[in-house]
Amino acid sequence: MHKITIAIDGYSSTGKSTVAKQLADWLEYVYIDTGAMYRAVTLYAMENGFISEEEFDREALIKKLSEIHLEFKKSSPTAKAEIFLNGKNVESEIRTLDVSEFVSPIATVSEVRKKLVEQQQRMGSEKGVVMDGRDIGTIVLPKAELKIFMNASAEQRAKRRYDELTERGDHVTFKEVLKNVQERDHIDTTRKDSPLRKAADAIEIDNSEMNLEDQFHIILQLAKDRIAGRV
Repeated sequence: MHKITIAIDGYSSTGKSTVAKQLADWLEYVYIDTGAMYRAVTLYAMENGFISEEEFDREALIKKLSEIHLEFKKSSPTAKAEIFLNGKNVESEIRTLDVSEFVSPIATVSEVRKKLVEQQQRMGSEKGVVMDGRDIGTIVLPKAELKIFMNASAEQRAKRRYDELTERGDHVTFKEVLKNVQERDHIDTTRKDSPLRKAADAIEIDNSEMNLEDQFHIILQLAKDRIAGRV
C-alpha cells in the first residue's frame, strides 16, 4: 500500500498524541511524539538546575545540548514507543505539571529547536510516519502529504489535562492547570522561533465537543483518502 507522511499540529492538550498514536497503530506507521522530546530536554534542564521559577540559564543549557541523547524504544513489538533520556526511560517523569510549566520556555531556545528539528527530520525522512507537535507541518515536515491542525477551547483542554493529572494521583487544582494551558498558548504562539501556527494546507479540527472515537474516525478517513490519492 502507498504510504504517506502525516503531520499533526495544534495547541497543548488537544489530544494530538492520542489520535496520532491511534492513527499510527491502525495504519501500521511509525509514531513520533515530538512533544516528549521537548519535555525530556526540559526535564534535563530541571534536573541540572538550569531552569526554575526564579531563573533560566539558557547559556548553560545550550552548552550541554551535545550531552543530551534522546531515543524512542518499545518494551515489546506491540507496546508504545517510550522516550529515553541518556539511556533512562523518562516517559512518566516528563508528564508532570512541573515539567509542563517549563517546557514552553525551553522550546523558545533556538539551539534546542535546531537540535530537535534535525533529529525529527531524520526520523520523518521515510514515508509511513505520523508525527505530532507544534511546528511539524510548517517547519519539520513541510512536505507532509496530510497536515492536521487541532484546536479546542482553553477550558476544555484544561479540564482534560486536570482529569489526566488527578487520575494518576497528582495534587493540582483546575485553576493551576488552566493558567498553565493559557500561558503555554501565549508562549507557543508568540515565540520568535517557529511559533505555533496552522499551515496553509492543513485541515483544522476543533474537538471541543468531540469524543475520541469520532475524532479518530474523521482523521482516519482523511488519511485513507489521502493515501488513496482522492484528495
